[in-house]
Amino acid sequence: MTMSYLNDYSEEKEAVVRKNNAIAPRLYDEYGVKKGLRDERGNGVLTGLTNISKIVSNTTVDGKSVACDGQLWYRGYRVETLINSLGPEEMGYEKIAYLLLMGEMPSDEDLRAFTDILSESRTLPSNFTRDVIMKAPSRDIMNTMTRSILTLACYDPKALDTSVSNSLLQCIGLISAFPLLAIYGYHAYNYSENMESMLIHRPDPALSTAENLLRMLRPDCKYTTTEAKVLDTALILHMEHGGGNNSSFTTRVVTSAGSDTYSTIAAAMCSLKGPKHGGANIKVMNMMADIRKNVSDWDDPEEVSAYLAKILNKEAFDHSGLIYGMGHAIYSLSDPREVILKQYVQELAAEKGREKDMQLYQNVETEAGKLIAQNRHIYKGVCPNVDFYSGFVYDMLGIPEELYTAMFAVARIVGWSAHRIEELVCMDKIIRPAYMSIMEEIG
Repeated sequence: MTMSYLNDYSEEKEAVVRKNNAIAPRLYDEYGVKKGLRDERGNGVLTGLTNISKIVSNTTVDGKSVACDGQLWYRGYRVETLINSLGPEEMGYEKIAYLLLMGEMPSDEDLRAFTDILSESRTLPSNFTRDVIMKAPSRDIMNTMTRSILTLACYDPKALDTSVSNSLLQCIGLISAFPLLAIYGYHAYNYSENMESMLIHRPDPALSTAENLLRMLRPDCKYTTTEAKVLDTALILHMEHGGGNNSSFTTRVVTSAGSDTYSTIAAAMCSLKGPKHGGANIKVMNMMADIRKNVSDWDDPEEVSAYLAKILNKEAFDHSGLIYGMGHAIYSLSDPREVILKQYVQELAAEKGREKDMQLYQNVETEAGKLIAQNRHIYKGVCPNVDFYSGFVYDMLGIPEELYTAMFAVARIVGWSAHRIEELVCMDKIIRPAYMSIMEEIG
């Protein structure tokens, strides 16, 4: 009865709350406020400096800023260079994680030692899986993981020690634990809610992060080299993307307050789970499923374009007018992560017999770009972003939708850790931007 009363009360008061919290849009322009910390062209307000990564979307030609193919750099290396430097069957997650954390490419000896530490740390406290992960299973794996991260602090006698050396140790421990928190969280949900068998495979210390993810997820623990390589590449591409993305900025804000590593990473998780951030690939998958139902000939660009026009005009799918996976806050001509991932997607699609699906994706990519350019007033070009294909990759790998954002987190924990360490080393002030009050003084 109490909850029903509260629901009725909140619905009754919604109009009052909306009225007293509304701010006229013209005031943002009048006071020069950049909504979302971005200007009308999508450029972010400069709030800090970083030596971890760089994103390039424009170049200067004859003194003017001109859009160029997107570039993503990790610690001075183009991400394409890093991925191309790996052997055909070499997994690179561990090597690139070292690069981002330590700021330099590991020697063979450094890499062996770092990989050994990750493998040895890829464990959870006694009975943690039973007492914490299985205690309150949820379809929301991100919530399950966040609760587990905060609980892990209870097992760390130095949880509140924010020194650089201790924070680095804690970050490495969380990087190691994230695959277990994600996969075990899913299996607990699958067992309790879907009435499936309970599977808890221990990680193999001889395997890479990507290989262990597939091994722990699947009942038979089997996977192909191509599958592991594609997942490893996806993880590398999602590891880091500048200090301004929502979850990395959250990491720096909470770190600047003097908070501990576990609370900081938990806050970043809460940011990433938002559908405007880490959950975008799920929207792409839902949209593609809708297109499959309503387009009879996936090979016909004109029919695909006609249905995309309906989506764009809010006449189909979720009526938002958005073609998900198209466009990016920074990139305009191309998202380098999407360009790289697409090559591996094509290889995996051939292995899985999903060439027809791949053709549909390519038609949507081509036609959507044309339609958006023709029908929307935009300041820059429109290109597919990494989320356009990442959901398709996870689908072909048999990764359930509930784990899509969690896979993002398994990758991005590396970038968050690097930004936490950089914030600890370089800054001594709490991040506190200003808000101008337009409140009417009553008395």
